Amino acid sequence: MESVPPLLLPGHRPPMRAGAAVAALGVGGCTAAVAGLDELTPAASLAVLYILPVLLVATYWGLRLALATALASALAFNVCFLEPTGRLTVADDRNLAALLTFVVVAIATSRVADLARARAGEAEARRQEADLAAELARGMLAGGDPDELLRTAAHRVAAALGVPSAALERGAVDTAGDPRREAYPLRAGDRTVATLLLPAALDPALRDRLLAHVLPALEALLAAALERDALQAEVVETQALRRSDVVKTAILRAVSHDLRSPLTSIITAGTALGSAALDAEDREALAGGVVVEAERLARVVDNLLDLSRLEAGTAAPRPDWCALDEVLHAAAEGLPEPAPDVRFVIDAQLPLLRADAAQLERAFTNLIANAVRHAPGEVVSVRARAVGTRLVVRVVDQGPGITPADQERVFEPFWRGPHDGSGAPAGSGLGLAIVRGFVEANGGEVGVESLPGQGSSFVVSFPLAEQPVQAVPQASP
Repeated sequence: MESVPPLLLPGHRPPMRAGAAVAALGVGGCTAAVAGLDELTPAASLAVLYILPVLLVATYWGLRLALATALASALAFNVCFLEPTGRLTVADDRNLAALLTFVVVAIATSRVADLARARAGEAEARRQEADLAAELARGMLAGGDPDELLRTAAHRVAAALGVPSAALERGAVDTAGDPRREAYPLRAGDRTVATLLLPAALDPALRDRLLAHVLPALEALLAAALERDALQAEVVETQALRRSDVVKTAILRAVSHDLRSPLTSIITAGTALGSAALDAEDREALAGGVVVEAERLARVVDNLLDLSRLEAGTAAPRPDWCALDEVLHAAAEGLPEPAPDVRFVIDAQLPLLRADAAQLERAFTNLIANAVRHAPGEVVSVRARAVGTRLVVRVVDQGPGITPADQERVFEPFWRGPHDGSGAPAGSGLGLAIVRGFVEANGGEVGVESLPGQGSSFVVSFPLAEQPVQAVPQASP
């Protein structure tokens, strides 16, 4: 809001010393002017000039000094210009008329000036209150921090009331033990939503203004803000429930496909093992199949548990210094199936990384397994090096690639892209979501670079921390 230009009539009277000086100079100046014009115009007709200092003093310094100025003007006019000059003649009708005129002008002008000053003060107060309401409304519409909004409101209230300090605190505040402050509760219905704290012993007129104008505006605005926050919370809760329903549906799909398949295989093999017609070789093959399917089932369950912990925020990492090359090799060894075509290209002097090695191992196991699954029989390269202030790992495959549209969704939980040109889905849709969760939990970033038909390159990077004094970068085996 634009600032209002200063008023010609100030809200407060100037110092009385300045008024006395103005009165003396005004009366003296008028006396000199009348003396100079006396030869041209009769002095009696020039008495009106003395009204000027009376008007000026009455306007800016009030009735008392204006009456004194009126008396001084009448005396100066009487002594200097009314016959016999040089002495005071109170009984003269002209002197009494001049004195009465000056007094009437002083009283009328001072009253009008006081009324104008009061109206100007009220207008300024209403403007400040309107500014306060407008700023609070803008803050609410902007959806800013509620605590910052309260601090801003308290600052504007102090400025509007002209008090040295003010505070707005949530809820009810008891100031019984603090005689320096007085509490004014702000209510929304039957509930105290905030408390305005002001210096004790306010001026009665200021208190009346506070109760009549400022507090009702604050209560209305805070009630609107609370209603808005409640609606926002309801929207957030509704969205969370909707997302929860989506996740539940996706989990059911994953359970129906990724849990039922190994369970079916285990049940089938277990039933066959009860047959007396099987020889030892067949029994060994069936038992091995049961173990493989059970391990597959365990991996799906582990991934579901990992994802649930990540989404619940309970998968807090336990960072420590670790060698990234060791983490990558351990991740490759933990693949569901042997992958002889995984090649490592790791810098010989790779800095240590401060992170949770177990979480990173699970992340890279899922990432490498994803590359192997989408590029069977092809070479998957794992490259790691320091680039500037970051450690960068690339997992590159020669698979079918990922379309730009799918690149935006590839890290979403339960999203499954086509395995190959046939369009058959691959995987449970959990692996890459877990990769992103564990990488970001350890302060890293993950992304994908891919073109359809040209393979994919998943890029994981971590910020380099200041190396420990005893740390010696370890070469890859």
